[in-house]
Amino acid sequence: MPTYNEAGNIAGMAESLLGLEIPGLRLLVVDDSSPDGTGRIAEELAKTRLAADGTPRMTVLHRTSKDGLGRAYAAGMSRAVEDGAHYVLQMDADGSHPADKIAEMLGVALSTGAGLVVGSRYVPGGTLSDAWGAHRKLLSRWANAYASTILGTRVRDITGGFNLWSADALRAIDLASVGSAGYSFQVEMKYAALRRGFPVMEVPIHFEDRTVGESKMNLAVQLESIAMPWKLRARSSGRR
Repeated sequence: MPTYNEAGNIAGMAESLLGLEIPGLRLLVVDDSSPDGTGRIAEELAKTRLAADGTPRMTVLHRTSKDGLGRAYAAGMSRAVEDGAHYVLQMDADGSHPADKIAEMLGVALSTGAGLVVGSRYVPGGTLSDAWGAHRKLLSRWANAYASTILGTRVRDITGGFNLWSADALRAIDLASVGSAGYSFQVEMKYAALRRGFPVMEVPIHFEDRTVGESKMNLAVQLESIAMPWKLRARSSGRR
């Protein structure tokens, strides 16, 4: 879970996640030196989140610079795999992704052998927050259709950030080779999994709008997201 200025959300998110009855579940927070003290709050929470044998169920990875959501995700995923995780779930800290869907996503991964299970807004049964206006909903659907059409994939929610990865898939992708710094990380990672032959499944979710804090989306991130599908397509054509 990457964080930047999520002091108002981190305690509630930690509580909802670590309260799930999933054996072996651990939370890794990747904080980009949040000026609002998110990293410090997470450290205090981690001190009391211990397993029965005294091992930590929550840890914090502090990064010294804010160089993009994608870089934070890659750092956290790499650490999780190094620490022996069999599956790694990525999710936002703003409450938009439903923690009560994690067990279902893990069940799908275990029963199908999928390398990636996407918590999807755009398969049947998936829904968006009523707080989203018509323009925002249209823009989100267009972004998914745009990226999927350029890359030739059938993933309905290729831009989504609520994803469960097998450690095998993450090792095959080679996180150090992923070039996206912003939200296009989601597209690049899913495309990389498909290119390497990993099955991708989608589970419908309800996507809620954040109630505390502000979105980190800016113009530079949007421009990267527009250009990235073309870069990935050109790169894969060059390899062929």
